[in-house]
Amino acid sequence: MANFFGLIGCVIVLVALLDGAAAQTTHLVLDNQGWIIPTEGASAYTNWTATKTFMVGDTLVFNFASNQHDVVEVTKMEYDACTATSTTGPILMNSPVNITLTTPGQHYYICTFTQHCALGQKLAINVSGSPSTTPAPPTSPTTTAAPPTTPTASGPTAAKGPTAGCPPETTGPPAAGGPTSTTPPNSAGVAANTNNFLVIASMFIILMF
Repeated sequence: MANFFGLIGCVIVLVALLDGAAAQTTHLVLDNQGWIIPTEGASAYTNWTATKTFMVGDTLVFNFASNQHDVVEVTKMEYDACTATSTTGPILMNSPVNITLTTPGQHYYICTFTQHCALGQKLAINVSGSPSTTPAPPTSPTTTAAPPTTPTASGPTAAKGPTAGCPPETTGPPAAGGPTSTTPPNSAGVAANTNNFLVIASMFIILMF
């Protein structure tokens, strides 16, 4: 099963490569006639381009007799005037000349040999952008809302309970109806002093630890 899915993956990659290769076309300028001075003038190249679609990534092939022609890309003004005083690329003289179209828009080519351009050896093409080279639209950054901040509880500190080891203080007269104490006054004072001592001792021990 793993080999089957691996084979499917290879087929998909191969098809994608073939599609990419098919999208890039090689155009032989003026077909079998090559890059020449046409007998019918510049209309020969105009009629030839009318049947072609030029895309970014395509290649133009100029075939000509060496030392009898050359090819150079020029501006629209130079194309119209058949001059090459300020070309947009080098003058190419070694046939065949292969030029890969890297940018969309209008492109203009002429031969710089005397009177060749004036006699019709000039080519103007319109190059369309390839879908693979079209930049993707910018994506807006995703904004993530910050989680709400939980307010910190504030308020008076909870009351602490009685300290461990310390008996709660009792105030007020003894409950009505209870038995009357028969302890002598002197014995009650001794007992109270003893209780006070124990309370103080307990508090001291707690503070020490």
